[in-house]
Amino acid sequence: MILDNQTMVAPPAVRATVAEWMRWFQDWLCEQLAAADGGAAFREDTWVHAGGGGGRTRVISNGAVLEKGGVNYSAVWGEMSEAAARTLLMPDPSYFATGVSVVQHPGSPHAPISHMNVRYFEAGNGEAWFGGGLDLTPIYVDETQARWFHQQIKQVCDQHNPAYYPRFKQWADEYFYLPHRQETRGIGGIFFDRLTVGQDGTFEELFAFVQAVGEVYGRTYSTLMRQNAGLPHTERQKQWQLVRRGRYAEFNLAIDRGTKFGLETGGRTESILMSLPPQCEWHYNFPIEPGSPEEATQHWLRPGIDWLS
Repeated sequence: MILDNQTMVAPPAVRATVAEWMRWFQDWLCEQLAAADGGAAFREDTWVHAGGGGGRTRVISNGAVLEKGGVNYSAVWGEMSEAAARTLLMPDPSYFATGVSVVQHPGSPHAPISHMNVRYFEAGNGEAWFGGGLDLTPIYVDETQARWFHQQIKQVCDQHNPAYYPRFKQWADEYFYLPHRQETRGIGGIFFDRLTVGQDGTFEELFAFVQAVGEVYGRTYSTLMRQNAGLPHTERQKQWQLVRRGRYAEFNLAIDRGTKFGLETGGRTESILMSLPPQCEWHYNFPIEPGSPEEATQHWLRPGIDWLS
């Protein structure tokens, strides 16, 4: 896509092209995850945005692997608040946004929580950009699986730009971080925002990368679901899962930009808060025994780990 040098306005067909792929991707990903779960199907709920457009929320619950999960699609437009526009450095509050957002909470503490989102955004002046990312939050870190996960992501990044993985991996380490806990949400992945059309690449280049990010998520997480779902677990491990889910909720409610943007722009609350776990716990000074698997996992929850070395 070539933008007009003076107006920076994207052709109207671009919105339709991206939104159509996002709808298709939601369909494809739900098929992948439901097949890997093998015990439940996604149910759909459609909604309308006050400004314009709307979305499809798809949720899965009480499956063979997934206790709760969602794959949300939206394509919305309107005008955001002045505060939200300032946060996004937008001189014009008008916007168009489309994307798919995913969070999966398995029932077993051996299967990791996962998150992925891909999105396209147009500002009121026509400036267009892509964003997204994916990350993994294991309850118990399996070092071999963590390295494999990062290897798969790096291979995809390298196919599009060799600078992407180190840049976006560091960005994920910084973004998926709970400063009040001084720990990362999980083992990270990649995070990228405001890859601007014309500045960071052509529309075709950036769109192809975002599509590849969606594909690698569906492929890798389905594999991890199958590998970990049948492992036995103890009550202690289940309690640790509830504690770690609490940290996940803290991040999504206090830090996550997507949650804040959705709530500030009049998004559908049920769809936005779909990302929260079905159950979690908070304990005062939860005891972690020296040398325990819980302590080992806590050791990995820090930024800057080179999972590929």
